[in-house]
Amino acid sequence: MSFETIVEVEDPSQARVLVVALKAHGFHPLEGGEGGLPGVRGLFGPKGVPVQVPEAEAADATVLALDLLKQMQAGED
Repeated sequence: MSFETIVEVEDPSQARVLVVALKAHGFHPLEGGEGGLPGVRGLFGPKGVPVQVPEAEAADATVLALDLLKQMQAGED
């Protein structure tokens, strides 16, 4: 099964929240330990922690992930 990165998140805790939310909505994202080291900021590159789902789910999961990120960032203001 091939996975696609749908978003990269600077804050590892936000990445974990996205993974849980995606699972709750029926998607199958990789767990932190499956795709890399959880909680290690910037290990994957300057954009942060990647959130990955199977290619077949990527389009729908991206819509949900971007909306959730928008809501999380609005709560920080």
